Amino acid sequence: MYPGCKKVCRNAKGLKQHTNAIHPVLSSDESDNEAQASNSAKEVHPFLNGVPVDADGVPLPPQARPPPWGELDPSNPWTPFEDRLGFEFAYHHYADAQSSAAKINKGLDFWVAAQIQALKSADVEGAPWDSAEAVYKTIDEIQQGNAPFTTVKIQYSGPLPENPPAWMTQEYELCVRDTRQVLHHQLATTDFASDFDPAPYRQYQPNGERIWSNLMSAEWAWRKADEISKTIPGSRGVMVVPFVTGLDKTTVTVATGHQEYHPFYFSPGNISNVARRGHGNGVIPVAFLPIAKVSKDDQKKKEFKRFARQMYHACIQYIFEPLRPGMSEPEIVRCPDGHLRRAIYTIGPVIADYPEQVWLSGIVQGWCAKCMARPEYLDDPDAGRRTHELTDALTEARTPGILWDEYGIREDIVPFTHSFPRADIHELMAPDLLHQVIKGTFKDHLVEWVMQYLHQEHGEARAVEIITDIDRRISAVPIFPGLRRFQDGRDFAQWTGDDSKALMKVYLAAIAGHVPDEMVQCLSSFLEMCYIFRRNAITISAIEKAQEHLTRFHELREIFVETGTRTHLSLPRQHALSHFIPSIIDFGSPNGLCSTITESRHITAVKEPWRRSNRYNALSQMLLTITRLDKINTLYRLLSLNGHLEGTVSYGMALLFHGIDGKGRATNSDLEGYDAELDDEESAENQELTPAVMLREIGPVPGPRLASSVKLCSTHDRQYPRGLPELAEYIGEPLLETAFLTYLFTSRYPNRDPPPNIADQMRFTAKVFVYHSAIARYFAPSDACGAGGMQRQTIRCNPSWRGKPRYDTVFVAQSDEPGMKGMMVGQVLLLFSFTDPHDLRTHSCALVNWFETVAEEPDPVTGMWVVEREEVDGVRPLQVIDLRAVVRGAHLLPVYGDGYLPGWVSYTNSLDSFKQYFVNPYVDHHAHELLSHR
Repeated sequence: MYPGCKKVCRNAKGLKQHTNAIHPVLSSDESDNEAQASNSAKEVHPFLNGVPVDADGVPLPPQARPPPWGELDPSNPWTPFEDRLGFEFAYHHYADAQSSAAKINKGLDFWVAAQIQALKSADVEGAPWDSAEAVYKTIDEIQQGNAPFTTVKIQYSGPLPENPPAWMTQEYELCVRDTRQVLHHQLATTDFASDFDPAPYRQYQPNGERIWSNLMSAEWAWRKADEISKTIPGSRGVMVVPFVTGLDKTTVTVATGHQEYHPFYFSPGNISNVARRGHGNGVIPVAFLPIAKVSKDDQKKKEFKRFARQMYHACIQYIFEPLRPGMSEPEIVRCPDGHLRRAIYTIGPVIADYPEQVWLSGIVQGWCAKCMARPEYLDDPDAGRRTHELTDALTEARTPGILWDEYGIREDIVPFTHSFPRADIHELMAPDLLHQVIKGTFKDHLVEWVMQYLHQEHGEARAVEIITDIDRRISAVPIFPGLRRFQDGRDFAQWTGDDSKALMKVYLAAIAGHVPDEMVQCLSSFLEMCYIFRRNAITISAIEKAQEHLTRFHELREIFVETGTRTHLSLPRQHALSHFIPSIIDFGSPNGLCSTITESRHITAVKEPWRRSNRYNALSQMLLTITRLDKINTLYRLLSLNGHLEGTVSYGMALLFHGIDGKGRATNSDLEGYDAELDDEESAENQELTPAVMLREIGPVPGPRLASSVKLCSTHDRQYPRGLPELAEYIGEPLLETAFLTYLFTSRYPNRDPPPNIADQMRFTAKVFVYHSAIARYFAPSDACGAGGMQRQTIRCNPSWRGKPRYDTVFVAQSDEPGMKGMMVGQVLLLFSFTDPHDLRTHSCALVNWFETVAEEPDPVTGMWVVEREEVDGVRPLQVIDLRAVVRGAHLLPVYGDGYLPGWVSYTNSLDSFKQYFVNPYVDHHAHELLSHR
């Protein structure tokens, strides 16, 4: 019996059918920790609470509207362009298509030719520009978002030796922007209005549990607000503005060698993690640090190492100088919500990988930048934390040699934070998910150690066989939206962070059976901890789970020492895991302070501008490109915000000549075609995402957060018969008719049992429409998502997707119990809709075959749930379910066992080739959240 329902079912199968037809548990994201973060209570800092003020700094009354802000020219919002066509032409060619000057000139020629053809005369007005250079000049005239780079000459001014080396006397160039100007532009970006916190806060779920998400939700921001309120007079009501910085040296490869650049990125700490990870001006390059070009022999010299580090810190200090006055005296800034606030600046967390952390903190390689643990025992639980005060005291009391050997301190380096208020580089070092966890501990350590173990345990020949089989297992996993398919397994030359993330999703099942259970359990504990760290919002209970997994990981990794694979486990990047939980409490989710953010910005800040240069003295050309892009993108955002970019260009231009009504719609019937074009564009996201339309099957959904949903694509497939018996015969599923009629009977008569041999007693003559895909939308801010945290996923049921059959698996809600205890996994064999003539209600449904769990708990070795396909006397039962009960796609990994994978198994048939499957919790963060209650 279903709770609250009087219907008594004969058996479990009948209860399942009745539940799915009459009481479908609608998919919901409210059990998700990340979802609850947006519905939680906030305790705002009592003193530094970001009160809106007027232009004179006087607090405004509650509910006061923000002052008007004229960022666009009221006489011509397109200024310095003549009109929308001119702006759109420039934006398309310079920002979107990144056209070369020759292609822009070609486009201008087409513009003139089109006018000549339209007027049948050579006497035409022509294009607004006569060359690409004229287009560039107009872009340079844009005032919005203007923050140009300047070049500062830097030269060593200390005592010189008798014959100083060339690198000590030459001039270096620091290319830098005014960081105060950049910060003001970022804070005024209206796109961040819903992703902006003007005050530190503490966040609690409805059950009272503390949750950490954005930087302003954590303890560090609260402590800084306390400190400011006590040390700066008149600071009550001000807004604390921490700025997050990131340093990440990168290389562009050219035919003659490698060109290195060292960008310095800048982001306001008040914006959310989602905004910082998204595309836009949440993270902006504000400087390119000079890189001294010397020989390899000079690079090894102590004098050069000291010189390079001192120049490095001097440059960073110079970058922050424009912000120094605002660190002790409030200044009025405009915020994303349009209000003015009094702001106090403070240096915030620094995003950097371990080599960069060594330089930033002035420590010796191999030591920890945050604590005093010695290199041979980095996980010493009694090691105290590093501070500027401790370093200063030790420097005064110890010799340089003792400082180096006993404390890991370089006495010749003074970190840049030393001269700024409320800043300690050791405290500000952010946890780095990419280099410390994903590429470091997982890829560089654990994966490599497994390979080394196999070679050591089995010898070269057998190890190669096993590793080849592991690679084949990886390549044979079923296809899934957003999951990279490793065609050759994990054996490829150039690893990226995305490669490591993709391998994490499928690696555990691939090695199970080939390595000791303790190694598999070690990987399982690490993955569980890693996926908690990667969440966008982390509760105190999740932190406690992460600590349990970290402790267990430290215990289980000893297997690599016991088997002789490793002699020790004291490694800086693995040791950094011990600092993650304190860092979460201080800085919020590491997802918003990861070097993935800066590495992704390399594409738009370094690599693309470099490709647009002529490669000779490229940096100056790159800086000009970056500045122009910032300007035209800022103008684009403002025009879009004010409604000037609605519809297509042709539609917008037609309005100029035909007029508009009070609602902004065309008044002339000739514009009906333009209106239709606009309507099609607005509904584009509901179109079926076939490979020709959208190569990616998973990705961000623009706009605000909405309720979770699974809907059929907008167009049904017309090749299928519309009649039920004919459809069953066409798809080769004789059980379809019985499953369909059972669903229909139960939906019509919820308190009655379906009669036996229902196909002989009931007919359905209305039309059935078949679809090849459905679209799931859900809240998943830890994954690639839109500004509102929404993500889209395509569920496919297609007999010929890219030439091969594809029938995805899904999670189907069965009850309100958390995790797998409240869900089942089904393979979708048909997606369809029909209208019931009985009540004229339209049903969206799926025909599924179930996978049932084989035990009451997850597998003790891998930690994953195990399922097997439901079969009765060799026949796979089918059931029609309401599509509203589908939560999202599910990914199954074969339980490979300890044998070698047969050659005929591939990713196209692996879902039908094994007896049992693991339910993959690591395919994405949202899936891990769903399955984490186990």
